[in-house]
Amino acid sequence: MSSDFEAYEQDFGTLTAEITNKIGRIPKLAGEEKTQLVLNVDKQLEEVRELLEQMDLEIREIPIQSRGMYNSRLKSYKQEMEKLEKDFKRSRIAYSDEVRNELLGDDASSSESQLIKLREERAHLLDNTERLERSSRRLEAGYQIAVETEQVGQEILSNLHSDREKIQRSRDRLRETDANLGKSSRILTGMLRRCALSLKSI
Repeated sequence: MSSDFEAYEQDFGTLTAEITNKIGRIPKLAGEEKTQLVLNVDKQLEEVRELLEQMDLEIREIPIQSRGMYNSRLKSYKQEMEKLEKDFKRSRIAYSDEVRNELLGDDASSSESQLIKLREERAHLLDNTERLERSSRRLEAGYQIAVETEQVGQEILSNLHSDREKIQRSRDRLRETDANLGKSSRILTGMLRRCALSLKSI
């Protein structure tokens, strides 16, 4: 089991190194090239989130006495993930000197306040987008829990129905056995009476 966890760790290291490199390049780009790189990083960050979820699931399968070490490692990976997300957010609203001059032209120095305002607006938009994404993930997780809970409930109902049928069959067998015992008792009583009459006649 721990070998699976370590394999996820290797994938985590490879992905985060690629993401870090791309985040450093984002501010130097503009237009479609920047958009494509941002989308690519966003996709890789989602892959990292899935890796962290897999690590968490693996830890649950590890014996309790060995979980402490793995939980500590997972915690540090989550912290690294949070830093990457913050760096990614900053990189999307940052511009290098070359890109700023390209966007603002010769009037770059006089338009610094407009650039600051633009950054603030972009940061606000990104915050809202990230909140929506987190809410969406929470809703998906809640839906998954609801589906799993419904499945468990259906299994319980099915088991209860099966148990009820078994109990009903047992009751039927008991009634049948009781009836047979009553019939046997009557037959034996009749035989004893006949035997008694036979002895009196002798």
